[in-house]
Parts: sequence; C-alpha cells; structure tokens
Amino acid sequence: MAKGASISGFPEWLPSERVVEQRVIDTLREVFELNGFIGIETRAVEQGSSLLKKGETSKEIYLLSRLQEVGHESDTPIEDRLGLHFDLTVPLSRYVVEHSGDLAFPFKRWQIQKVWRGERPQEGRFREFVQADIDVIGNGDLPDHYEVELPLVMVSALERLREFGLPKATVHANNRKLSEGFYRGLGLNDIEGVLREIDKLDKIGADEVAKLLVEGCGADENQARACLELAELTAADGAELSSKFDALCEKHDIANDSEAYALARQGLDTLAMIVDEAARIRPGSVIADLKIARGLDYYTGSVYETFLDGAASLGSICSGGRYDNLASQGSKKYPGVGLSIGLSRLVSYMLHTAGAHANRVSPASVLVAVWNEKNRSASNLIANQLRARGIAADVAPTAAKLGKQIKYADKLGIPYVWFPADESAQDASDEVKNIITGDQQPADAQSWEPDTVYAQQTVTVEA
Repeated sequence: MAKGASISGFPEWLPSERVVEQRVIDTLREVFELNGFIGIETRAVEQGSSLLKKGETSKEIYLLSRLQEVGHESDTPIEDRLGLHFDLTVPLSRYVVEHSGDLAFPFKRWQIQKVWRGERPQEGRFREFVQADIDVIGNGDLPDHYEVELPLVMVSALERLREFGLPKATVHANNRKLSEGFYRGLGLNDIEGVLREIDKLDKIGADEVAKLLVEGCGADENQARACLELAELTAADGAELSSKFDALCEKHDIANDSEAYALARQGLDTLAMIVDEAARIRPGSVIADLKIARGLDYYTGSVYETFLDGAASLGSICSGGRYDNLASQGSKKYPGVGLSIGLSRLVSYMLHTAGAHANRVSPASVLVAVWNEKNRSASNLIANQLRARGIAADVAPTAAKLGKQIKYADKLGIPYVWFPADESAQDASDEVKNIITGDQQPADAQSWEPDTVYAQQTVTVEA
C-alpha cells in the first residue's frame, strides 16, 4: 500500500495492487452470476433513520453536512440527517421496498461497492473499504433452502480465490432462535444483550464475557457459565448437534416440553438442515458453531461467520445471516438472507501475507514503438488495428531511442514491443520483439497473435 501522506483507514492501492483487487472482484462477480445473482449498485448516502436500523452503529456513521450547516449539526437528530452507508444490507432493504413493483421475487442480488465505517483503523480494518455481498430477498416469505444456498455460493467463490493465495475457508453457522430459546430456558430475558456479549468471545475471552453477562444482562454466575457452555458447542452434522444440545438442556433443567425449548428446537432443526445439506454438496464447508452470535439486532434466524485456515488473526472474513423484519412496507415484509465479504481486508491479506502480485501493471500486451514524431500516425494505425482484433496495445509516449522505449515497456510489464516497418528500406516489414525471451519476428497487425503465456495480465502468488 502506498506510504506517505496517507489518512489512516483510507487505503489507496498502487496500480499493481489494484490489478489484484480487480481480479478478485472479477472472480467473485463471475461466481455470483454463475449462481443466478443479479448485480445492482445503490447510492452511497442514506437517511440516518435507515442507517440506525442495524443497531448500535450511531458512533460508526459518517454523517454529511453542507458548508452552510457547519456548526449547527448537533441541532438535528441523527435520524433526520444523511450519512454514508456503512454496509450494503440496509441500503438493499430500502432499495427493495422502493422498487418492489419492478423486481422479481425471490430477488437474488450481488453488489460490490465501497462503504464507510467510523471504527478504529487497524491491520486489515479500514474506514473506507469495499464489500462484496449476496442476498436473497423474498416477498412475504422466503424458503429455508436459501440459508444453505448462500453459504455454499460464498464457499465456492472463496475456493476460486485460493489461486490468489487465500487459504481454505470454512463457514461457521448458528441460529438465533436456538440461542434465544436456550437463554430463555435458563431464565434470561435480555436476549439481545446476551447475544451482543457472546459475540465478543473471540475478542475478550470467556471470563470477560461472563463478567459482562452478570453485570449487564442480569445473569447469575451459573446462567453465565451455561451461556458459555452453549457457545463451546460445535458439530459437523445434524445428529451430533442435536445430541449435544439435548444433553446441555438436560444438564441445565430446560424441559423439552417448554416454549423455550420449542423455540430453540426450531433453530436447531434449521441449523441441522444447513449443515447436513451443505455436507452433501461440499463436505466440511459448513459447520455448526454455537458461539456465532452476530450481535446486531436485526438477525432473526441463521447467522454465519467465515474463517480461513491458519489466519486466526484475520478473524471472520465473510459474515451475515437471516433477517425477517429489516425491510417492510405496511403489513408486507420482505425477509432476506445474505452474506458479506470484507473484500478490502481479503485483498490486503493477499498482498501482504500471501504474496499475491500482478505479472504486469499495464493491461496492454504490446507497445508500438515510434521512430519519430512525424511517423506517429503510422504507429497509431498499427495499435488501432491490433485493438480492433482484441489485442490490448499502447503507443510509446515519445520517439526516444529504442532502448528507452523498450525500458518503458519493461517497467509497465508489457511483454511485446512492435517495430513499424522502416519506410526508407525496400521490402521492409513490421517486426515484434518479445522482450522477455528476446525473440524477434516479422509481424502483420492484421494477423499476428501474441503468445497467451505472455499476453495475459495475471495474478500469481509467491512460492
């Protein structure tokens, strides 16, 4: 990443780094569209009232002010002001409601766009960054099978990114109904508070979370420890999940004929279905992990976090869940399920940890040399003939000595330099030089083809 007069949390990629980012975006888009998702882009600005739907985010919103308003911002509540969107889910819910008459439901969309979040910048976490989302929104209802489809699509996309140095990804899934039913069975009532504290487990550890549950959520020591025991439960299949959960309920006297257990069982059955169905298609790609809480208020069912093998410090790189109440219009609801990749974090990891790099900066595979400025039009004609055939070409910026023109091509990673025929020489022909191999051959702009080994702009990973 470029150094110097930078602003913390606002990354700017160098041209070669941008090539890596663009290849990642192209790959994700290809996988998303392969699975029937439709691309959209939403505006960068939303009403404060919409941005606050996601829960405890008021401190993270970048609010906008016009010059004439400076000094008077505090007079207007956040709900009535405009702010930059900090994710793509809230804008999507507004978009669906506004355009419901023009959309086909279930509406499957992909979106890759910048977002802004006023959090403390640190390694891999930015204030301005790109997210890559897929969501499915229903009209009135949404079948549970989409809760299996989306994590599998994301796993498929992340698998494709392994060629850029990304380790194997595994989706860890839970269900909010399962957690809520268990907490209620213990006698706890501040369900949202408990979920928010459990969501901090990986950051602050079990002892600190237990303390927060007691001090802020009305739990006693035994209830707090029971919540942590639930969070420790993992399973690779539905039968194992059911067995472990029932044993935990029995240990803590949660009756299997209670309303709390019935609610938990709804979530457990959905989670078991997700894990088992995913195992049939991509074994080991999705596991049940009951510490996954996603401490945001609007999730109502399945929740997901995705982790990379051997990259624990990176944390979750893809998260999301089911939300039934975020988008509504009168009595009509638009339930959804979605997953979001922190794309800028992934690119940063690929560049600085995995060693991903572009084979060249310029997308051009040919630089057409210029003998002298009077003959530049001849070089331009050759470049246009190559471009018309789909061969990316550039023209030397000056009629410098050929050695300097070749050095210019080399600095940009352009593998071929094209030498126009010398008009003063009889029967002369154009020639093209591969500056990587040193091979030089006669060439015709109407028929010449570059070797694909050298012509493609690619991303590779250091061994």
